[in-house]
Amino acid sequence: MTMEKKRAAYGAWKSPLSGDAVAKASIRLSELSVTSSSVFWGEVRPNEGGRTAIVEWHEGERFERLASPWNVRTRVHEYGGGAMVASNRDLYFSHFSDGRVYGQAWGKAPVALTPEIKGPRVGFADLKVDRNHNRLIAVRESHREDGEPTAALVSISLAPLSGGLPKIDILAQGEDFYASPAISPDGRHLAWLTWSHPNMPWDGTELWLADMDDKGHVGTPALITGSQEESIFQPGFDTEGHLIFATDRSDWWHLVRKQKADFHRPEVEPEDLTPIDAEFGLPQWVFGMSTWVEFEPGKLASAYTQNGQWYVGRVADGAVTTYEVPYSTIDAIRSDGKGNIYFIGGSPTKARELVSFNPTDDSTIRILNETQPLPLEDECVSCGVPVSFPSADQRLAHAFFYAPQNNRYAHFETESPPLIVKIHGGPTGCAGNAFDPGIQFWTTRGFAVVDVNYGGSTGYGRAYRETLKGNWGIVDVEDCVAAAEYLSKNGHVDPKRRAIRGGSAGGYTTLAALAFTDAFQAGASHFGVADLEALARDTHKFESRYLDGLVGPYPERKDLYQARAPLNSAHKIQCPVIFFQGLEDKVVPPNQAELMVAALNENNIPNEYITFEGEGHGFRRAENIVTALETELRFYQQTFGLTDP
Repeated sequence: MTMEKKRAAYGAWKSPLSGDAVAKASIRLSELSVTSSSVFWGEVRPNEGGRTAIVEWHEGERFERLASPWNVRTRVHEYGGGAMVASNRDLYFSHFSDGRVYGQAWGKAPVALTPEIKGPRVGFADLKVDRNHNRLIAVRESHREDGEPTAALVSISLAPLSGGLPKIDILAQGEDFYASPAISPDGRHLAWLTWSHPNMPWDGTELWLADMDDKGHVGTPALITGSQEESIFQPGFDTEGHLIFATDRSDWWHLVRKQKADFHRPEVEPEDLTPIDAEFGLPQWVFGMSTWVEFEPGKLASAYTQNGQWYVGRVADGAVTTYEVPYSTIDAIRSDGKGNIYFIGGSPTKARELVSFNPTDDSTIRILNETQPLPLEDECVSCGVPVSFPSADQRLAHAFFYAPQNNRYAHFETESPPLIVKIHGGPTGCAGNAFDPGIQFWTTRGFAVVDVNYGGSTGYGRAYRETLKGNWGIVDVEDCVAAAEYLSKNGHVDPKRRAIRGGSAGGYTTLAALAFTDAFQAGASHFGVADLEALARDTHKFESRYLDGLVGPYPERKDLYQARAPLNSAHKIQCPVIFFQGLEDKVVPPNQAELMVAALNENNIPNEYITFEGEGHGFRRAENIVTALETELRFYQQTFGLTDP
């Protein structure tokens, strides 16, 4: 029997997907670590105050390894990552509340491996197990009373697990930033990445290699490759001890291999393993990222992206053979070394899930995590369709378009849907089209959504990424406006009901688009940047010189910072704006939103300011996710007059 559809105005449809359902479905998978016997992963749980719990999958059974209030998270670089690693069934992790590293053997209570922190904050990230020397290797960030934090590569003894005292040794120091320590299988070599101000890791990094003796002492490091214009990603060793890493020297992040015999021969170039126009690396916003893995001795697999679509392929003989897996986004690829590959995958119709498959056996996909069922029929799911469109200066920009979709409703024939232009953060991030309940929340209510990969986004080569260099607030705004115009001219959306929304860097683009164009009739800034000068002066170490590349050196180009700050052009904004802000945000402090709200009030522009106690850069608690969604919905409905006649 065919259900008769109710005719109602776009944006006023009743959705089966409530804000509470979105929050319950917003468990985020992270911190994947795979051993020969178990699979460990983190779950960021909004219903548990946003804590990251650790789950172990062992011999087909699921185990909760750490009860509340244990929270596996690190604040190194503020964005964290690499807060957990496992060996066999032993778990090592950073606890968020005190910043210390702990070890937990199966069936036992956690034991502190690092001393109690007194004074300014100390954090650890990018944990790696060095079994040859009974220790962990990690990146340490030490805050000071004055000046920016200092970074070092350190070892953390595992002796406290057997009654010994905590012991930390410095292996390398002196650079602004350290990341990605990698240990050779025989324990004789240690590799790592460094970079210095004003670079970000996707701008220019250096790959270092040092010999280690039987006691784990590190010799004089040698520079393998890297420069101010070359970004290195995920160095690691294969079972034969050769060094593999991704480099974007060719415009794309390609996997290359440096033979063990050539470690100390800088004149010998590494072999390009993936000579195709695709990205095999990522911008390192967090620690512990992974795109490649050796799944059996001598056999490599890698995730890679082309035009916003992710794939998994076998890497061999200078070629990439794509595996058939039903996913369009791939994160955190790992292996147990026995032929099984693990990753976090998402598709246009399925939320991200933890999967395993054996490409040399039966290629059967197995789901390891427990997913929260959504009250959403397949006929209500809007799938992101890739679109490319012309932008300023004859650029071609990219996006995913989501049409309104709800099998219970039909629209009025003379009406086009309101549009929400969604802007990812970074701004080097990228939008994919994996199922996102946060997008379906809008499309099931009759909104169209376009998720824009503006110039500067990852996934289209270094040249596309660098179109934003010196042009933040220009290229990103132009491309977002171009997306809205393209969809309007083609009759997909209502040109008089267009909103723009984004978080962090996406919040800046939102405010800039409202201040410098008249393309939108509403905007929603989630912890967005309003004052570029304040951001340059006040933000944390990792991003303290980021704007040098996006805007220009400060204070030398103070004129650009002032000209592109939405705060300084707030008087040009003529449409309603809503702001969402975590009061514990150290990346974009609350004063950014507060200054913008005050400026809009001065000009009598309608606005709302919603704050959340205890939240930082992004919202992790279920009740706050619900409040943000439902308040933003009400804001659009009131602004656009979206009611059911």
